[in-house]
Amino acid sequence: MTTAAPPSPAPAPARPLPLASATVHSTLPLAARYFAVSAAFLVAGSVGLVWIAPYLAAGLFPAPQVAGVTHLFTLGWLTLTIFGAMAQISPMALGAPVRSVRWAHVAFWLLPPSIALFAYGVATSSMNATSIGVGGVAVGIALNVGNFGASLARARTRDVTWAGLVIGLAFLASTLVLGMVLAHNLHYGSLAAARARVLSAHLHVAIVGWVLVVIVGVSNRMLPMFLIARGATATWSRRSVALLTAGVPVLAFGLADGWPAVTWTGAALVEAGVCAFLWQAWTFIRIRTRRALDSGMRFAAAGLAYLIVAAVLGPLALVYGAAAPRLATAYVATALLGALTLYVVGHYYRVASMLVWSLRFAGHAGRGPVRAATDLYSARLVHVQLACMAGGVALVVAGIGAASPALARAGASAVLAGSLVMAYQLIRMRWNPPGSHSNPVPHP
Repeated sequence: MTTAAPPSPAPAPARPLPLASATVHSTLPLAARYFAVSAAFLVAGSVGLVWIAPYLAAGLFPAPQVAGVTHLFTLGWLTLTIFGAMAQISPMALGAPVRSVRWAHVAFWLLPPSIALFAYGVATSSMNATSIGVGGVAVGIALNVGNFGASLARARTRDVTWAGLVIGLAFLASTLVLGMVLAHNLHYGSLAAARARVLSAHLHVAIVGWVLVVIVGVSNRMLPMFLIARGATATWSRRSVALLTAGVPVLAFGLADGWPAVTWTGAALVEAGVCAFLWQAWTFIRIRTRRALDSGMRFAAAGLAYLIVAAVLGPLALVYGAAAPRLATAYVATALLGALTLYVVGHYYRVASMLVWSLRFAGHAGRGPVRAATDLYSARLVHVQLACMAGGVALVVAGIGAASPALARAGASAVLAGSLVMAYQLIRMRWNPPGSHSNPVPHP
């Protein structure tokens, strides 16, 4: 008899429904706003790159103008993009809804103007702008670290992606502390001769500890999905996260205190972590079902190629130190503009298009023709952007190596052209109508 069957527990099947609703109505729009603003910072940083090209060619990476523009890329472009990805990934992939959507929105509205003001203050050596900007950045980042940290603490899934996000947030908090010390030093000179060493430590904690560790964790989900790579394990991703997590503090401590043995130990661990990530990425690429790489994955492949170059230049810059400032500048430019920026752009198109489709077009399903997410942008223009940005970074690095301001500026102009192409694509994504035949977007 049917009455004899035990009742099914109600809480288990009901749990995903509130999560999905909260995601659609609050978290996804927040993620979309982060992606839109971060793209604007990519354009602003690219404009600044044209401006500082002569400083880069001269190897003047510690110059205030260069430091200001660098923060447009690190804080404005990469950090805001990661926050957008976390707002999307935490609820949907890890079962960790954002702890407080209200505070997440407060942090969003605070961060972009504070980052812009801080970058302006650093670039122009304005004490007032730097102080107000860094205060806003500190509050916004602290809100997000606490909010996303509390969200991840309740996650139902704790895999490599979860570990990368948690560890990355810890490194972001450390980056903030070092950044505030450096901002204070800009006007009071408290670090004296140690400024260059602390700056180097700050840079590696930000780029490797915060950005790269998160990239390794998130890529463990994104690469197999976009490449359709089934059956690969996360072994090398776990090793990469572990090695980077161990190496970054050791490297930063050695750089800040000027201890060569400690510095080289940390550098060896970081290099091993980078190699593990590259091997994991190659594993996904090798077993992929979709043989032809799409436009976004070609961007990611270019980023991985630049990561290899950065991994070679890093130890060389460490060997020659202050005696070769242009080598150190080329290393940072390769890592920041080539490896990280190109790799993130490759995933940006796929994630942004899925967000736009979910927010604007999902309700039209079943009511006529609807665009696919990948049809919201032009793959042909993505290839144009890839040629501009990948070639532009190569020219910037070549200009630094040859001490040629003209060559560096030509490369920076190409990077700017590529960033403008992406801005145009995002505008088309946002304003395209839901019908698949009106205002069509070219897609080969």
